[in-house]
Amino acid sequence: MRHKKLGRRFSRDSGHRQAMFSNMAAALIRHEQIVTTLAKAKDLKRVIDKYITLAKRGDLNSRRLAASRLRDEDMAKKLFDTLAPRYKNRSGGYSRVLKAGFRYGDSAPRAVIELVDRDTSVKGKEDRERHEAAVAAAQSES
Repeated sequence: MRHKKLGRRFSRDSGHRQAMFSNMAAALIRHEQIVTTLAKAKDLKRVIDKYITLAKRGDLNSRRLAASRLRDEDMAKKLFDTLAPRYKNRSGGYSRVLKAGFRYGDSAPRAVIELVDRDTSVKGKEDRERHEAAVAAAQSES
């Protein structure tokens, strides 16, 4: 019996699961909205809310904890410099999970997880910049 064992296992060992959620949290911080399966989104909600609460504390120990868990220096910086001030007056509920139909290949339920009061211009910004740089490089070679 799994009494008092919180969270799903996702057929992964604990280290793989922790790395998966660190990567997903970094992606959510970067884009402020991602699409994943419903179960992963529900578990990621707990993780990202804890990161934002940690960032709201704002002390050096919190920064070090977030940086070591996220393993992405830029996203840890964004977490403390952008997201913590944005949610300073909110006492929880920093993310929401919206159902988004079923995945084509295996009919797994999909969900969109996004930050509440998100900046809509952030999503896909890096991809647009990379594409524009590639187009500019191709034109300069021609």
